[in-house]
Amino acid sequence: MLLGLDVDIHKMEAKKLRKGKNKAEEDLDSLKIDYKKLCLSIRTACLGKTSEQWRQEINEERPKLISGKRNFKTPKLERELWRKVYWNAKMKKQD
Repeated sequence: MLLGLDVDIHKMEAKKLRKGKNKAEEDLDSLKIDYKKLCLSIRTACLGKTSEQWRQEINEERPKLISGKRNFKTPKLERELWRKVYWNAKMKKQD
């Protein structure tokens, strides 16, 4: 009798754990989808420029940064450009 109860308890616990695991996996999938949508929104809405325009600007400015010829009007523009370089590199890795 006691063994039967123990088996039932273990089955119920296992079922409860499976339900929790499935719920966690669904939540994770939902978060991944939301994150990808957010990344896409950020890329397309990024200060009114398309990702292609940002890539072109970055490709034009990258050699200047590498060679040390900084031709920036303000340090803020420089930080923004580096952030875009980093962001695009990160997005290329995800694709």
